[in-house]
Amino acid sequence: MAAVLAVVLAAVLVVCGAQCPTPADLKPANGTRICAQLYTEDSAYYNECCAGSSLAVLPGADVPYMPKGWAGEVSSLVVGTRCELTVWSRAGKKGSTKHFSAGAVPRLQEVRRGLFLNWNDAIRSYYCKCN
Repeated sequence: MAAVLAVVLAAVLVVCGAQCPTPADLKPANGTRICAQLYTEDSAYYNECCAGSSLAVLPGADVPYMPKGWAGEVSSLVVGTRCELTVWSRAGKKGSTKHFSAGAVPRLQEVRRGLFLNWNDAIRSYYCKCN
């Protein structure tokens, strides 16, 4: 029974990042580095996450106020290799905070923010750094 559960869990984990790029893929055509990529859409199906409009976050980006049309719209994200994205739930880098290390988060609604809240459509400011 445990072996079957492990195989099913492994299959689910492989599917989770199917649509989202890998952290190593966050490089534009000109070869510069991207710290993170934010997306406006997610889905109940993991292979359809990281969709909609996307916002490239450069290393060292310190954004206390989201660009027009982005405040409270981020539903999926990918953080680049050797990078960390810190987000806040209120503009001006106030409110709840969360640190995301390298990897894909296909559904921010699965990331808890307190007892009853989650991070889906909650990001209002961010800071991204890379080593």
